[in-house]
Amino acid sequence: MNQDNADALIPFTLDLTFDEARRRTEVMAALGPDWDPVAALQGEDEAYALLYSGLDAEQQRTYDMLVAAGVLPGEGPGRAPSH
Repeated sequence: MNQDNADALIPFTLDLTFDEARRRTEVMAALGPDWDPVAALQGEDEAYALLYSGLDAEQQRTYDMLVAAGVLPGEGPGRAPSH
């Protein structure tokens, strides 16, 4: 594009602030007044513990290797993969 064509362009901006506020309001409305974020996180922790419980020795070694490599989160709070 040459400079003459670039000067003819009209700047375009889009402010999504209102749409983002509306989206967040709709998400909270969909969750409902009985939604308990602490209970939801506790349920996720329980599900995670159940998912990796009862592993045999080979599965446990593989799990430990993936945790050490940062592919899977380890135990404890803030279990986020390191990569």
